[in-house]
Amino acid sequence: MEFIDYYKVLGLDKNATGKDIKSAYRKLARKLHPDLNPNDKEAKARFQQVNEAHEVLSDPEKRKKYDKYGSDWQHGEEAEKARQQYQQQSYGGNHGQSFSTADFGEGDFSDFFASMFGGAAGGGGGRSRQVKFRGEDYNAELQLNLTDAFTTHKQTLTVNGKKIRITIPAGIENGQTIKITGHGGKGVNGGPDGDLYLTFCIANHPGIKRQGSDLYIKARIDVYTAVLGGSITLETLSGKVKLNIKSGTQNGSTVKLKGKGFPVYKQDGQYGDLYITWDLTLPTTLSEKEKALFTELKKLYDEK
Repeated sequence: MEFIDYYKVLGLDKNATGKDIKSAYRKLARKLHPDLNPNDKEAKARFQQVNEAHEVLSDPEKRKKYDKYGSDWQHGEEAEKARQQYQQQSYGGNHGQSFSTADFGEGDFSDFFASMFGGAAGGGGGRSRQVKFRGEDYNAELQLNLTDAFTTHKQTLTVNGKKIRITIPAGIENGQTIKITGHGGKGVNGGPDGDLYLTFCIANHPGIKRQGSDLYIKARIDVYTAVLGGSITLETLSGKVKLNIKSGTQNGSTVKLKGKGFPVYKQDGQYGDLYITWDLTLPTTLSEKEKALFTELKKLYDEK
């Protein structure tokens, strides 16, 4: 297995800071981006290497493993455990013979890993040893509108060039993560594939606030309807709703429509509530006749 020096790819040394890594990556990514180098296979390959190097070195945990295990950092810890088992089996518990990762150079541990687990003959027995490793887990985000999350629907995702079709249950929460088994990285030596962890980012909807399965909206009514009563038709996520408004309705008062809110996640037929806050609008222009009528009403009010 050829060792790839991610530090060298970014033109850095091992003492590079996180800021150095970020700066070098941005500079090279701009220079090698496929849009600026159409039909340049070499630039494309280097661009991929730069992205790969940045992904590993910008993550403190991944960088620590890479510094210790080299290009096999993803399976380094498993390989270390398997190496110890291999040593015990091969040397019959002879404590005078031992190895550690410190005995290997940057590329040597990768070579040891490949020769030990890639099908090389075991010591003395001539048996082929292969250790199965689980594939890497992937993490991804999926953007949804609030209206998308209101109904159960299907979407097609592309993960590592492979299309997968998933069902998104109604009522999914913003920030909620679900696991899609077996759609992560490929397993090594026949090991199981990793999983895909999908986090949902649900955009806010204009005029609608969501809290769990409850919805909150504001609805405007004019002064005449507030005073005398009447009806209004509102557009909600579940369709149009006609509401009767009591006479003397106060500005800022709230009514609750039970079961007219958001679907409860994985609870078929269950919904939260819809809370409507009345926003009273006053007329900004009045005719002389309207002013006179309001003046008369004020006199009647003052005489009470």
